[in-house]
Amino acid sequence: MIESGSPIRLGAVVDASGANFAVYSSVAESVELCLFDDDGRETERHALPHCNDDVWHGYLPGCSAGQRYGYRVRGPFEPAAGQRCNPAKLLIDPYARCLAGGFEWTDAVFGHNELDSAPFVPKCVLVEDTGAASAGPRIPWAETIFYETNVRGFTMRHPQVDLADRGRFAGMRNTQVLEYLKSLGITSVELMPVHAFIDEHHLAKRGLRNFWGYNSINFFAPANRYAGHDPVGEFRDMVNHIHDAGLEVILDVAYNHTAEADGNGPTLSFRGLDNHAYYRLDPDDASVYVNDTGCGNTLNADSGVVQQLVIDSLRYWAVDMGVDGFRFDLGSVLGRHANGFSSDHPLLLAIANDAVLGDRKLVAEPWDPGPGGYQLGRFPRGWAEWNDRSRDAMRAYWRGDDDSVGELARRIHGSSDLFEHNGRGPFASVDFVTCHDGFTLLDLVSYERRHNEANGENNRDGHAHNLSCNYGVEGPSDDPEVVAQRRQHRLNLLATLLFSQGTPMLLAGDEFGNSQAGNNNAYAQDNDTGWLDWSGLQTDVSFVKAVRELVWARRNSDLFRIDAHVHGHYESQAGVIRNTWINPDGSERQGDDWNDGQPFGFLIARDDGDAILLLINGGPDEREFVLPGDTPAWRVDASTGGGRDAVFRDRLGLAARTVMLLSALPG
Repeated sequence: MIESGSPIRLGAVVDASGANFAVYSSVAESVELCLFDDDGRETERHALPHCNDDVWHGYLPGCSAGQRYGYRVRGPFEPAAGQRCNPAKLLIDPYARCLAGGFEWTDAVFGHNELDSAPFVPKCVLVEDTGAASAGPRIPWAETIFYETNVRGFTMRHPQVDLADRGRFAGMRNTQVLEYLKSLGITSVELMPVHAFIDEHHLAKRGLRNFWGYNSINFFAPANRYAGHDPVGEFRDMVNHIHDAGLEVILDVAYNHTAEADGNGPTLSFRGLDNHAYYRLDPDDASVYVNDTGCGNTLNADSGVVQQLVIDSLRYWAVDMGVDGFRFDLGSVLGRHANGFSSDHPLLLAIANDAVLGDRKLVAEPWDPGPGGYQLGRFPRGWAEWNDRSRDAMRAYWRGDDDSVGELARRIHGSSDLFEHNGRGPFASVDFVTCHDGFTLLDLVSYERRHNEANGENNRDGHAHNLSCNYGVEGPSDDPEVVAQRRQHRLNLLATLLFSQGTPMLLAGDEFGNSQAGNNNAYAQDNDTGWLDWSGLQTDVSFVKAVRELVWARRNSDLFRIDAHVHGHYESQAGVIRNTWINPDGSERQGDDWNDGQPFGFLIARDDGDAILLLINGGPDEREFVLPGDTPAWRVDASTGGGRDAVFRDRLGLAARTVMLLSALPG
């Protein structure tokens, strides 16, 4: 017989004698706990006997780890009033740590009928608390270099990953994979979403699958498709191995919407428990979901139960699963009130100030498709942000756009115009040239138009404004001149990214020329298009070597670790730091100098003699640079035009379309 249990901890908690179940619903008339065997047959049903402060709870003696369960909620079904309870629909516990079984698109999963959905939806699984994953290396922001990848896409075609491990967490813990990442010089592996998710209905109809994972049905359970038989244990094992390699694990999370989509979507969990509490509904028509995400619905960041869910989920992944930081997809949704975004939204502040999360990396994608959704630079202290203005500035300059030099300089300097106003330093700017959303680096210099026909949306999806170029040939080319130009363009973009003041992020595969054949929205391409083609490691060995040299040149200089926006000079603990923009003739660049497109340099010097000099020539001709005279000699630490370790004293000739980083040598 089920007992009263406790409402204190939401979810299902196993102890030596049984399990406690607690779930939130402010509208339920009753909540039934349904138990299932391993074949998906319902074996028991118990009404949760008590409700305190809208938390329904019960304790079931003898219930143990591995038990499968779900909930049915009896309550109002009045879509016009925003109520969508339906006891025919088996609901996933929002706090379930593991799910078993698949999802099937059938009429029964929709909430408007009385068909039983239980045979077609995943079941929750009771998980015993077996301890936390290992602590990460806690790499300082000043040393951080992100590497964004997808568990499945990274491992499916990797030649050194066993076939059984491809596409899974086990593939990411592979010794050769980790040795490669360490040698590349990155510090933090940023994994695209691993929360349990399903394929969208329109994809299933086309025979496609969701590849990226931004379609969550639960924010605690790891996705089964990335595991063999134990998603929780296999994720922790992966994290432990990545930590052992000295790398961090950053997790991409999507607390902005769920896979229940709009009013025509399935009833899987939140909608059937308490639709008003979890989602934003149109104030004039509660049957309509506010769609600030472009995905059908929007989680209600003003709701106390949503705020608790997000914090509890983040703490779980940080403590129990060992995650070192989070990237928040459409992060501006977490700061949305009913009337728009607020920098001091309680949820944003609660995450940044949380005792557990405060030392984890927090990175927002600071925009969403909703009204006023672009909020770059407006997140509070404690948050970093993806900086698409840095991305666009680098792309525009190296494509040769007019009037692009000044904007590029602002981004190289660390985007103080965006982040300094509330006391955040350069590392709040997460800079990138490419990411999962858009062209790969090779495609950026090979295509001027998106080629997303395989997505089945008549090539209307994905970004249309890519600031890309193709050097006269759309797609692959065997013209040696075109190939050479594209190769140089890629190196220049990566060098500019890595030698900017900020936190750089690389897209996996860009270092060896991975292509998606011009598809700049490969969210539905769980196939050779979306999976990394590792043959590039052998195709252009010297390119991979050059990228490594760029990464390590950044890591080897303390002057890329200044956590302040330096305007002229800055008194740091290590001494006074000065920076100066220079013209090729050695004069200080100022005023009208920024109106032309001539090459330029950026000097960062400390009063102890340590200095670096970044030279950029985006023009078609070699240009001579007069080197700063207070340094006796300069050594080339990295160059996209070759000549590493060469030493210069008074002047040097910088080849056309070249980036060079030099460091001061003692007298």
